[in-house]
Amino acid sequence: MTNINKNLMNFIDETPNAYFCVDNLRKKLIENGFVELYENQKWDNLISDGKYFVVRNDSSLIAFKMSDKKENIGFNIVSAHTDSPSFSIKPNADMFDGNYLKLNVGGYGGMLNYTWLDRPLSLAGRVVTLKDGVYEKQLLNINKDLLIIPSQAIHINRDANEKNALNHQVDMLPVVSLSNDKKFEDIIKEGLAVSGKEVDKICDFDLYLYNRDNAKYVGLNDELILAPRLDDLASLFPAFNGFVESDNENSINVLCAFNNEEIGSLTPQGADSTFLIDTLTRIAEASNINLHTALSNTFVVSADNAHGMHPNAAAKSDPTNKVLLNKGVVIKHHINYTTDAVTSSIFKGICNNAEVPYQDFACRSDMRCGATLGGISQSHVGVDSVDIGLPQLAMHSTNETIGSKDVLYMYKALLEFYNSTIIKEQNKIRILHK
Repeated sequence: MTNINKNLMNFIDETPNAYFCVDNLRKKLIENGFVELYENQKWDNLISDGKYFVVRNDSSLIAFKMSDKKENIGFNIVSAHTDSPSFSIKPNADMFDGNYLKLNVGGYGGMLNYTWLDRPLSLAGRVVTLKDGVYEKQLLNINKDLLIIPSQAIHINRDANEKNALNHQVDMLPVVSLSNDKKFEDIIKEGLAVSGKEVDKICDFDLYLYNRDNAKYVGLNDELILAPRLDDLASLFPAFNGFVESDNENSINVLCAFNNEEIGSLTPQGADSTFLIDTLTRIAEASNINLHTALSNTFVVSADNAHGMHPNAAAKSDPTNKVLLNKGVVIKHHINYTTDAVTSSIFKGICNNAEVPYQDFACRSDMRCGATLGGISQSHVGVDSVDIGLPQLAMHSTNETIGSKDVLYMYKALLEFYNSTIIKEQNKIRILHK
């Protein structure tokens, strides 16, 4: 795929949070001939070569391609997440103190607090409105450098370089104005009006701060990409493109884009919900295939970025499993991950066939390691799974860094996965490549 990095950067710039991520994916799927399904309707008329998707709670999406094969069919699944660490706006958000109108916010996910200081910020998310007795969900992105969280000058915080403790309730409140002439609800209404949406009443909202910096190349030879929300849009975007471009009549290809990974996934639309198994069950029923047999032939790739070796903290990487930027897709090994010897071997075989470099990640034994979508989903869908990702620096910063070669590597590897059929024969496994 040509220009995948530029396309990724444009996607990031247009995707301030999970709601817009799913909305943008929805539009791209429809452009590529996919049909939207709804969970509150029957799926009786799915065609054998049809392309479909379903959205849950405006922030998670599962897309799939049907197959007319009935015997030994399975699901080829890639999962990634749509959300990133940020700050959510609380109810009754207005706070006027001195000459400053601030917004009351709370933390969403485990962000690096200090990276949010002194940056152009704005608001995006979902608003529920009421007009003529009808509640309506509307997306809102205030396309303006609207807010800032100012840092304290070194002269009044002499310990700033030694102590980075920042209190969400005290230190991380964004300034929106030097006047209290308008309330936060007025800002929301004006933002909706820009999009031609007139409302009688704002009932409630799911709004979040986002960093307005654009994605860009950095480095002497453009070796790096610096952008907000690379965790996990940098894995989701190549996975999405590989899925859309795949063609495999021997498997049912599935793409999962889950919200709320950064807060544990235990929501109706998260990976730790019934969304995936509900969807797979309905696909099996519409295809007249046995779900349990299909699951035994299923393989999941959980795509969530990995920690690259830091240039100024190399000792924090495992001594024999240092992950480097621009050196290929990362296969993640840890008791918290779903990767085992079998699934690692299969994915390495897929990478070899796609001529994509790969590298192994393991956490230092004296450091904690995070959880992933693959392990969370296993409580509902117990299938063979491997955890992978792109090597990344500054994870959970408001700006993060990846290698500019690795996005294409991920795309090629996942396109090859979607076009492959994994055949399990007792103690033997074969991979049929397209």
